[in-house]
Amino acid sequence: MASDNNKVGFVSLGCPKALVDSERILTQLRSDGYDIVADYGDADIVVVNTCGFIDSAKQESLDAIGEALDENGKVIVTGCLGAQSEIITNAHPKVLGVTGPAAYEQVVNQIHHFLPQTANHDPFINLVPPQGIKLTPRHYAYLKISEGCNHRCSFCIIPSMRGDLVSRPVGDVLDEAQRLADAGVKELLVISQDTSAYGVDIKYKTGFWQGQPVKASMQGLCEALAELGIWVRLHYVYPYPHVDKVIPLMADGKILPYLDIPFQHASMSILKAMKRPAATEKNLDRILQWRQTCPDLTIRSTFIVGFPGETDDDFEELLQFLQEAQLDRVGCFQYSPVDGAAANKLANQIPENVKQERWERFMAAQQEISASRLQQKIGQKIDVLIDEIDEKGLIGRSFADAPEIDGTVFVEHDSQTSAGDIVQVKITDADEYDLYGELIS
Repeated sequence: MASDNNKVGFVSLGCPKALVDSERILTQLRSDGYDIVADYGDADIVVVNTCGFIDSAKQESLDAIGEALDENGKVIVTGCLGAQSEIITNAHPKVLGVTGPAAYEQVVNQIHHFLPQTANHDPFINLVPPQGIKLTPRHYAYLKISEGCNHRCSFCIIPSMRGDLVSRPVGDVLDEAQRLADAGVKELLVISQDTSAYGVDIKYKTGFWQGQPVKASMQGLCEALAELGIWVRLHYVYPYPHVDKVIPLMADGKILPYLDIPFQHASMSILKAMKRPAATEKNLDRILQWRQTCPDLTIRSTFIVGFPGETDDDFEELLQFLQEAQLDRVGCFQYSPVDGAAANKLANQIPENVKQERWERFMAAQQEISASRLQQKIGQKIDVLIDEIDEKGLIGRSFADAPEIDGTVFVEHDSQTSAGDIVQVKITDADEYDLYGELIS
């Protein structure tokens, strides 16, 4: 039977942090009696959660808004691009409202205004699962522990859109994690703008969870999350010295031996121009120390080539860093100006053809490193979390693979296995990015 509730369409763009914002808005809308629909034609109103980090993301957001207006006509815009509302209203003056990132209450209030709740809404009937509405598969979920960032990297405008660091109370974070685990989530991906700075704004205030005190710090949070007995993966970690304290938790198997650290470069002069809180020599020493403590540690990172002022020597230093660091998973971006970023005013902008040439050399060098490190896994027996199953077999991830950004483990077909299962696999082959294996009975 068709629902009498008002219907909302939702388009979510951008990073996992924006995805969590979308999940929170959708959870509140469902609690308020709205139905969430997948087609423009079925929706009474459409929300577009935008990304505004780089120019290509801004254009993708503007295109999505335009499509929603063409297909539906009633559109509310939120998210990072909403912090620059004039860009949206100049391009699409017919939008009903614009808000910035994490503006949960404002978005819901706008929907209430333009699409009032139906008379049949009953909060005791319109039930929402305890874990809320999730946009990820049932077996993994993103856990956002803070908003904003205290750094002022010259290529980034996130602080101007999302503000300074605001850490969530540790008890609230752990309550959410517990609800997700109780709902069957097998993997939590911990995210923020700066995960290793968690709690610094509240002076690492001790909270309580299940009657026990927990310090609002990265270490305290990880120790508590380890008690859930599921995979816990850390993203967006700056290599501060106190990160050393979570490595023993990884070595003991309490959280996944995985760190996502956006190093961005290796040259001290470029890091200084980027205003990054890092030093290359210390990073190499720290990586060595981490691997001595936890030999299975997987490190993924991102880098920028072609940053203003990057010389040939700077780039060669970056390539040398790759060889010495032997990082497992790496992404690389060509520098792109972002409206409002301080780096736009730096001298010695790099020509596009030079950026492209350096990017190709970087990716070729890292591909060799990645292939070599994956070859070392042939013959090993590892746990694999199955994400999906197709006609060719099982498709999953090891502890070394975050969803959508890292590699995949392809396993022979098995009729007894379902998505969300964790199975043991013997690795039989590898290429530059992925592993292949067979189930261990």
